[in-house]
Amino acid sequence: MSAQALAEEVEASVRTIHRDIDHLSAAGVPVRAVRGREGGFELLDGWQTHLTGLTAPEARAIFLVGLPGPASVLGLGPAMASARRKLLAALPADSHHVGARFHLDPDGWFRTAAPPDHLSGVAEAVWSSRRLRIRYESWKAVVDREVEPLGLVLKAGVWYLVGAVGGDPRTFRLSSILELLALEDRFERPADFDLARYWADATRRFEEGVYRDTAAVRVTSGAFGRLRALNPAVAAAADRTAAAAEDGWIEATIPIESIDHTARELLRLGAELEVLTPAALRDEMRRTARGLAALYDADWERRSSSRREIRRVSRPTGRAART
Repeated sequence: MSAQALAEEVEASVRTIHRDIDHLSAAGVPVRAVRGREGGFELLDGWQTHLTGLTAPEARAIFLVGLPGPASVLGLGPAMASARRKLLAALPADSHHVGARFHLDPDGWFRTAAPPDHLSGVAEAVWSSRRLRIRYESWKAVVDREVEPLGLVLKAGVWYLVGAVGGDPRTFRLSSILELLALEDRFERPADFDLARYWADATRRFEEGVYRDTAAVRVTSGAFGRLRALNPAVAAAADRTAAAAEDGWIEATIPIESIDHTARELLRLGAELEVLTPAALRDEMRRTARGLAALYDADWERRSSSRREIRRVSRPTGRAART
């Protein structure tokens, strides 16, 4: 098409068309000019766009296009909307319905999605490869660390920082960061570090290490489903080891964490579950059950005593009582 024809088509001046052609060529679009009476501008045969023109924030937002909530708390909401418009413009018409028919909600039930206090600062340090100094509350103590932030992970509605300390990657829960300071110096990100692979390995090691022992239990058939619902590891072990007892109950062996944590979890099943072994867990269940019984027995005694006192005070005496 000639410059004049292009100008008429897009309602611009011929001068604007020439300037736009120069910009397209500079951006790598193979536009060529054919001289002569029948000449004009044309694209190289068979050429297709590769979605050039995305800004850096838009490119980051592409990977979060299915997660509007996390993208917004990372400060990428406007960039994600812009990138989405560019993607939709390049896709077939029937692809536009995907966002209306599939939705991902990463938060658990009855859980607010309020971001951790330091999420934006950590995210900026991840983007810019800038070192961080953090004060972190671990399960052992409050510690100070200098961290090279390698990536952010959103797991079941909880944000985690993966950062290198002394060259070794570690995992930090963002809600446990008490103080955060972004340092001026930058670091060289390891070329062979793969965030997804690290996270998969770290979660597998955590899940393998958290269950330190097993427990033999017996549970009613009606409560077996509630036992399975405690977590996937318990469900898998219960399904694998379940055996029906003569009294209609089901016996199974399940993985356990600490004694006190497991006792709290299993007490949710009330009198429909009995721990057989280990003895320490059985003792903890017994101790807690006795404490509950004593608490409610004491309350029952107080109420009964109060009712007896009310009846005594309100009972008529003397001639009225004889009448």
